Amino acid sequence: MENYTLLFFIGLIAGALNAAAGGGSFITFPALIYAGVPPIQANASSTVALFPGSLASAWKFKEYIQPFPAISITAMIALTLLGGCAGGLLLLYTPSAGFNLVVPWLLLLGSLAFAFGKQAGHWLKKRIQIGTGLVLGAQFLLGIYGGYFGGAVGIMMMAVWTLFGLSDIKVINANKTLFTGIANAAAVILFIAAGKVYWPDTCTMMVATILGGYFGAHFTKKLDPVKLRTGIVIFNFIITVVFFIKTYF
Repeated sequence: MENYTLLFFIGLIAGALNAAAGGGSFITFPALIYAGVPPIQANASSTVALFPGSLASAWKFKEYIQPFPAISITAMIALTLLGGCAGGLLLLYTPSAGFNLVVPWLLLLGSLAFAFGKQAGHWLKKRIQIGTGLVLGAQFLLGIYGGYFGGAVGIMMMAVWTLFGLSDIKVINANKTLFTGIANAAAVILFIAAGKVYWPDTCTMMVATILGGYFGAHFTKKLDPVKLRTGIVIFNFIITVVFFIKTYF
């Protein structure tokens, strides 16, 4: 019962975080491991639990969701779905021992993307001419990462979109919630079909992420985005250090 209470509370926070800034998987994944779920199953269960919350946030942000300039939104959706499917299959066929070793590095990648994605986007934009093909290719790779692990994938998407010239933060954040859900959609189906989901833990967290995602989107405008983002960055790196120590020391 204590584990379920913890998972529900973590799910509320994770749903709200994904709506406000992203990074919800950084707390759902460790929480499921703490509750006794093996790493691959914890990652699959985390993806399934967060999926409805992303859709709830996208629904709340629906008035801000817009197509990308000069890019077919249908192509973006299709490539994100295909990438999510490929990432989900990659996770299912990754040996548990190998996944355990790569998790700290995935967390580090996600932490760095969350902390410095915006600055990296501005730096690259000054040096590289970004075309439609490059953005679509990057979206496919982001879909793979989202289906395989997903930590900070929303932040990575926003950085890529900023490179292409999308600048309205409300549109970027709304599109982020939609495409994060799309990236996870195919992976969710695969994880359920493969029997990798721990349902009691996942359902407890899923109800909470829906509530957190919906109301988190509602209250996002009232939060101090700078303080929120700083807190998430610090927490992400703490979790990353803990996983490095646990895995390699």
